[in-house]
Amino acid sequence: MARIVFLGTGDIALPVFRWLLASATPPIALVTQPDRPAGRRRELKAPGIKTLALEAGLEVLQPEKVRDPAALDAIEALRPDLIVVMAYGQILPRRLIEMAPLGCVNLHASLLPKYRGAACIQAALDAGDPETGMTLMHVVRQLDAGDVILSKSIPIGDRDTAGTLHDRLAEVAVDALSEGLPLLLEGRAPRTPQDELGEASHVPKLDRDDGRIDWSWTASRIERRLRAYDPWPGCWTSVEGRRLKVFPFAGVVDGGEGCGVVREVDGRVVVSCGEGGLVLDAVQPDGARRMAARDWWRGLHRDGEVGFDPGASR
Repeated sequence: MARIVFLGTGDIALPVFRWLLASATPPIALVTQPDRPAGRRRELKAPGIKTLALEAGLEVLQPEKVRDPAALDAIEALRPDLIVVMAYGQILPRRLIEMAPLGCVNLHASLLPKYRGAACIQAALDAGDPETGMTLMHVVRQLDAGDVILSKSIPIGDRDTAGTLHDRLAEVAVDALSEGLPLLLEGRAPRTPQDELGEASHVPKLDRDDGRIDWSWTASRIERRLRAYDPWPGCWTSVEGRRLKVFPFAGVVDGGEGCGVVREVDGRVVVSCGEGGLVLDAVQPDGARRMAARDWWRGLHRDGEVGFDPGASR
């Protein structure tokens, strides 16, 4: 039986790891990130995938840096035939990539070569793409640039957020690996080079400030951004110097004059954009709870208009 070592940390890898545990060739070990402080008390929290591995009796390695010689020695001592990676969170060194005779493969949440990097789920939604998917590929030293084994695509719905798409793609990963694993174990997995001159693109990791809304954009583009950045990093604007988080799902209507101007129109809270208007659904002021946009508006005790900071998204 092939000796498989799995590298993964993010929750998106949980369904495929569960499937692999129950398969005819379960992994012999898990390599994941160290436990990290979480919550208000900053108590150490283990990755969810570590809990699954321990329950299954697997050996778990948690190197701070997988490129350290001691970490590589420990993985090599497992004598892996195949290394499977998904949402691990570190760049893999050449020694690890070339360690297993059957190869090192990665499950990546986009239809490569489009959207290499960290925020590919958000990027597909933000761009208004009709579909996205999961790619199983051979790992090389260049980020997400390895030859493709196979891809599984799914449509992106009008009500999809990064959160819902994350969960759907997690399940698609199971389909991708269940089809690709026999090919890998038999040494006949395809190698289709990526088109470097076509749609190849890189998307960086997001942070909170990336969610700042630029009201000069079209309302449709802002509506997509709200869904793309939900639940992380979230979208926000500011009014009178205070941050206001804005949630999907917002409607798109005809807008009035002035980017970022907020009005009540027929009982709805509408923000004028560069083109069209955005109907606010729910908001959350700093230090307050999430609330319906109408309740927030009425709580301002204002008549007429309010102006949001026009913003400038990075």
